[in-house]
Amino acid sequence: MPVRSLTQSLLRWPRPEQVLAAAELWVAAQRAQNPSLQRVGLFGSYGRGTAGVGSDLDLLLVDAAASGPQYQRLLHWPLEQLPLSCDALVLTPAELEQLLASGSRMAQELQRDLRWLG
Repeated sequence: MPVRSLTQSLLRWPRPEQVLAAAELWVAAQRAQNPSLQRVGLFGSYGRGTAGVGSDLDLLLVDAAASGPQYQRLLHWPLEQLPLSCDALVLTPAELEQLLASGSRMAQELQRDLRWLG
């Protein structure tokens, strides 16, 4: 989220390197608390390295214990602790493998842009 500068009345959007550093710390904390979390990756503009003002985080969480519909899976993860709004997808390893093999547009985007954290 944009943050107010302490010396100015302007809002400043965090630099991509600040967002990535915060995301890495978030991943480390989540792994420590959730042993079933196998991998976390960025895709979209942060995965491509083209993020700028207004970009959100697109995260892929590979959770071996994930079950239920996406909206329930997302409730388990404190995405509000990340520095930007976040779109996340929580998949089991088998679901990720199936998605990547599907040839869908999402699969193509992940194969092109996915950048693993941690």
